[in-house]
Amino acid sequence: MARSRVPRLGVLWCPHWPVVVAGAAEGEQVAVLHANRVVAHSLAAAVEGVSVGMRRRETQARCPHVRLVPHEPDRDLRAFEGVVRAIGEDVPRLEVTEPGLLMFHARGPARYFGGEAAMAGRLAAVAAQAAGVSMAAVGPFGMGIADGRFAATVAARRAAAMGAPVLVPSGPQPTRDFLAPLPVHLLAEVAGAPPEFVHLLHRLGLHHLGALADLDEADLGARFGPLGTFAHRLATGGDDRLPGVQDPPTGLHVQRVFEEPVHHSDVLVFVARQLAEELTTTLRADGQVCTRLVVQAETEHGERSERVWSRSTGLAAAAMVERVRWQLDGWARDDTLTAGVVLLRLLPDEVRGDDGEQQGLWGGRTQADDWAMRAVARLVAVAGEQQVLVPAAQGGRHPRDAYRWVPAVTVELADPSGRLAAPAVPWPGRLPSPSPAVVHPEPVPVEVVDAEGRPVTVSGRGVVSAAPAVLRDSRGAQAVDAWAGPWPVEERWWDAARSRRMARFQVQTGDGRLVLLAVERGGWWLLAEYA
Repeated sequence: MARSRVPRLGVLWCPHWPVVVAGAAEGEQVAVLHANRVVAHSLAAAVEGVSVGMRRRETQARCPHVRLVPHEPDRDLRAFEGVVRAIGEDVPRLEVTEPGLLMFHARGPARYFGGEAAMAGRLAAVAAQAAGVSMAAVGPFGMGIADGRFAATVAARRAAAMGAPVLVPSGPQPTRDFLAPLPVHLLAEVAGAPPEFVHLLHRLGLHHLGALADLDEADLGARFGPLGTFAHRLATGGDDRLPGVQDPPTGLHVQRVFEEPVHHSDVLVFVARQLAEELTTTLRADGQVCTRLVVQAETEHGERSERVWSRSTGLAAAAMVERVRWQLDGWARDDTLTAGVVLLRLLPDEVRGDDGEQQGLWGGRTQADDWAMRAVARLVAVAGEQQVLVPAAQGGRHPRDAYRWVPAVTVELADPSGRLAAPAVPWPGRLPSPSPAVVHPEPVPVEVVDAEGRPVTVSGRGVVSAAPAVLRDSRGAQAVDAWAGPWPVEERWWDAARSRRMARFQVQTGDGRLVLLAVERGGWWLLAEYA
């Protein structure tokens, strides 16, 4: 059952935390890249026109002196752990969504500090001090307080831009008034709504959240389903839990109690992997996935670490283990820790139906793709831009000419369809699909003879002297079962130094090989193999 009361939440946000971790100085032009797109930038880079989502080359064109840094979420979250621990001294049960963004229930701490304004000012100052590095390159932390995570996160964004905390009065109507003039694209940027949905709202003339709130909720639900109802609730300051999200069954948790205190994080992470597998298996049996996870750890001296981790798409077992490791590593660096861990508990705080994700016919982007892009970014940082290459289509008549190697930093790794798509420009004489599976870097010399043992030749008019009968190469002599061709091609006939004239054949041998051969200047060459 969904919670009926919208919680009063506080959000602390640094819009470009990866830039802070990169050690950017005040006035320095810095951009953090993931998959050759900007994910964070300094204020100085923004002045030159750099923005989130911009491609690498465009970034360098607008800001030639920009320092480019690869995106490393692990590094960013480890650095953010110091801020989380410092805020945790004053505020219990913090929720970490991503590096640079944390959330907490505001009512209790506000009463302790004498009001929300006093609490907001103190926490922003504590966070800036705990960061350990200068925040001048990106500006101060944004501190926002409002009803619900959507409004509170939006308030934190405005606070970061204004340089002062933003406090939205409690209640549905003040929240609705605060959100009304804001653009609907915040539904995608903050609440995780599909960009296509936001684009459709723009096409319908709904450019601001206030216009969306003025519509009837039933009409939006009838037109867009649960997503429309969810968007209307956000715009009107109502419950902002994602559609299908619910509280887990009472008492559902997994834990391990250690008879002997554990002092090594490796052991705890190994146990966390077992607990995560057990929890996800239990949820999977009911068709559910955990979207908010509470990780609790206690020492034999009563010291306690509790953190809330969330992901709207759900936390798989590997993601749970990764967050446990981040939390324990940060706790282990705490100088006040005096004993080994005796209890480790994973407690689901919020679940939803595991509907999965519909992929395309030939699959879609996976976690492995993201890991590969991060690996490429690290290799570029270590070896240099010109040493890490990826294939890109360029067109041509021959298999060797169809693709070329280009620096990985010059292309869009996240979407290889454009990079690998064949150019629309026609190539007369190009071999039809399918393309060979193996293309030799350099043509391999071979012999092709007829049934009488004489070399097969091709005249200037494309006439074959006799049917190919035997192919001789490094594997020995093989009978030719079938062949097709010739397909003659003459290139650069106007340039005596670079002109080429050849005839190509497809040949199937007795052992099942299907190869692409060419006869040129009186000799036979193995160009590629189909299988």
